[in-house]
Amino acid sequence: MAALMIQGCGSDVGKSVLVAGLCRLFANRGLTVRPFKPQNMSNNAAVTAEGGEIGRAQALQAIACRTPPTVDMNPVLLKPQSDVGAQLVVRGRMAGTWKASGYQARKGELLGVVVESFRRLEAESDLVIVEGAGSPAEVNLRAGDIANMGFARAADVPVVLVGDIDRGHVIAALVGAHAVLDEGDRAMVRGFLINKFRGDPALFQDGRRMIVEATGWPDLGMAPWLAAARRLPAEDAVVLDGASRLGGRKVRIVVPMLSRIANFDEFDALRAEPDVDFAFVPPGQPLPGDADLVILPGTKATLADLVFFRAQGWDIDLLAHVRRGGRVLGVCGGLQMLGRRLSDPDGVEGAPASAEGLGLLDVETVMTDQKTLRHVTGRLPGGARFEGYEMHVGRTAGGQRPMLRFDDGGEDGAISADGKVRGCYVHGLFDTGEARAELLAELGAASDRLDQSARVDQALDDIAAALEAAFDIPALAAIAGLEISR
Repeated sequence: MAALMIQGCGSDVGKSVLVAGLCRLFANRGLTVRPFKPQNMSNNAAVTAEGGEIGRAQALQAIACRTPPTVDMNPVLLKPQSDVGAQLVVRGRMAGTWKASGYQARKGELLGVVVESFRRLEAESDLVIVEGAGSPAEVNLRAGDIANMGFARAADVPVVLVGDIDRGHVIAALVGAHAVLDEGDRAMVRGFLINKFRGDPALFQDGRRMIVEATGWPDLGMAPWLAAARRLPAEDAVVLDGASRLGGRKVRIVVPMLSRIANFDEFDALRAEPDVDFAFVPPGQPLPGDADLVILPGTKATLADLVFFRAQGWDIDLLAHVRRGGRVLGVCGGLQMLGRRLSDPDGVEGAPASAEGLGLLDVETVMTDQKTLRHVTGRLPGGARFEGYEMHVGRTAGGQRPMLRFDDGGEDGAISADGKVRGCYVHGLFDTGEARAELLAELGAASDRLDQSARVDQALDDIAAALEAAFDIPALAAIAGLEISR
């Protein structure tokens, strides 16, 4: 079967977007395509149909392929819980919490799992497009590698290396990678791509020629700055630094940037609404006094982020917001924080601990080692339909008024006595146009009522068209082992 691996000269060079675009491009040509990432590190995750958990980027790439996401598309997922430790997810299921040093020493043991998942995808498709992690030039991490060249050589998958010209030094990045890779790894690279170019492409012709001369790698094309990528869900929280968009609109919605914020892409649909001023509030800044709605987002470390929330003074800001009649919504970890008390007696998220919550909802939460992962559908209090997913540890009890009613008869969440404070475990409420319209109407704002999935699908087609024009697609296909026409 045919396969191609896209590796990069560093993190955030655009690998995830390029893989998604190439997946859609080849799917549009009638091929059965599957995405694959051996190892991912992200707190933005998705739930698969079989109730597993994978990185959000691979779920997006599955959408690009027009196929449901599966756990084989991202068999190893690391979800950071602290600066030195992360929850390990293997084939969609929790497999413990690892310190960074311990994982580096033992990650090679997962190579067999990774290759087995890849082979299953290979058997069911015409083409597998693989995404690397970080950079293969980080040769200090080469021993036991399963994310880049370790996987490529074990599975015999040819590599194309991507350089990001927007951050500068792209010639040095590509030529430097060639210099530090050992002979066997260097031989896996069959060409290079340039990403995120702004301006006249002719101005970098000499630079591309210099890279070819210094490395011997073929030049496979240069992608322009892809504006459509802004309409795709982001994988890494680094993008939140530039995610605010304010400007005199009808209602103002803010989300405090918790230290381990998770699944923050669920607010993308709000950012696109014409009547909504939306902003992530960074640490060190107060929650704005003129906000109409404050959303407490999901987090990978609820107790630790409750401490972090209070350290910013946001608890004081939030109480003042409520006294002014402002509305509050807690999602997942945000729901847990809004309750009376939060306990982790078994140390699921770290050391055993408990803490008083923010006290705005009459619920209490106890962390457990059982993780809930499922897709759900149902209705909001006003009757609007929603689709979403649950992804959490912990059981929350109390509260007389549920926020959501599921189609299977179950209920979720809580609403305060005055109706101004709400919380639920379900992610993705804003993605459904009907549900988003009901939630915004309560704030006095209209909605465009577009489903977020339609925006994303159009963005994928736009990116695929741009890559078709920018890259040597027959050459990329030939490297993968396919023969296609121009």
